Amino acid sequence: MVSTNYAPEHAGIGPYATQIAEHWAAGGAEVHVLAGMPHYPAWRLDPAYEGRWRAQELRGGVRVHRRRHTVPARQTAVRRAVFEASVLGHALWAPPVMRRPDAVVAQMPSLAGGVVAARLAARHRVPYVPVVQDLMGAAAAQSGIRGGGRVAAAAGAAEAYALRRATLVGVIHETFVPKVTALGVPEARIRVVPNWSHVSGPSRPREQTRARLGWPPDQTVLLHSGNMGLKQGLEVLVEAARLDPALRVVLMGDGNQRSVLRELAGALPNVDFLPPAADADFPDVLAAADVLAVTQRASVLDMSVPSKLTSYFAAGRPVVASVAAAGGTAQEVLRSGAGVVVGPEDPRGLLDAVRALADDPCRAEELGARGPVYVTEHLSRSAGLARMDALLAEALGDEGTRSS
Repeated sequence: MVSTNYAPEHAGIGPYATQIAEHWAAGGAEVHVLAGMPHYPAWRLDPAYEGRWRAQELRGGVRVHRRRHTVPARQTAVRRAVFEASVLGHALWAPPVMRRPDAVVAQMPSLAGGVVAARLAARHRVPYVPVVQDLMGAAAAQSGIRGGGRVAAAAGAAEAYALRRATLVGVIHETFVPKVTALGVPEARIRVVPNWSHVSGPSRPREQTRARLGWPPDQTVLLHSGNMGLKQGLEVLVEAARLDPALRVVLMGDGNQRSVLRELAGALPNVDFLPPAADADFPDVLAAADVLAVTQRASVLDMSVPSKLTSYFAAGRPVVASVAAAGGTAQEVLRSGAGVVVGPEDPRGLLDAVRALADDPCRAEELGARGPVYVTEHLSRSAGLARMDALLAEALGDEGTRSS
């Protein structure tokens, strides 16, 4: 597997790549992962890996080969390009030393990872299976990052290169299918393999966790957990807090926009910034909130489904999604029945939705209760890993369909 993100990263794509690799290793396979140095979601190099250009470690029965790359603290077109180039160059210059693999799997949107995986599979003449968690070309075009148009063009070319060479392409949501076909992949070679909830449900009473966090029982708490990047457009939450001093907005996590959001919040007493919760505490913190928020900028028509959403569902609290109605996030929230969708970058609309749930606790509880049911029926880890098993098995049995 080629995945720039991997454990000990606990957010985003890393947990999925890790659970897939460790699942295959537990089943008796010899699994190697070519990964970057841990840096996400803070976009800071993990101090444990300072000064290391290459590393090899055995983690959960998986042989992990790490290669050094740049870690841009701020997202610009040039810095993102340098990041991808450093991942690509080091991985191609020093590929992992191992026996000939039976297949190569890639986790995208890492452009470099997709290209490296395609090259490794071609070198060994084995099936190649990328799993599309997001598409960098579409994201760059809509991100607002300076120079995003140039990044989008280069990213689209790299994605087309990586995806057209695949035996099969996995996508985590059906909204990706037209995007992948537009890059030149026949629809017959695309399989939908949704992500799953990679966290357990809460284990402590909500009141106990709220008391520990200093959240009064009669105050409505709106929580966002995860990456604080440009794409998320988290300013909408700060502005909602500014509109209603009685609402407590909690931003939990890290990312390159955290300092910008802190400056925007200024002295607002009802906006809290928390570090990422420990894995064991994470489900309880989510469940202690009254409403869980997922946001995106209005310019982003995102086909992906953020990994936080599966964790939100497992927490059993209602979700308010401030996102484009046609995107994958909105579709998943509505399909689950566990939340409501409002327009992106609309603080008043978001606040009205949160207040409506706070004023109708029966409806809030009803929506929240649907999340764990949806996880059990559609997003269980066992079901998700079984879909990955089936994808790999089909690719191994369908080697002759690969493009040259």
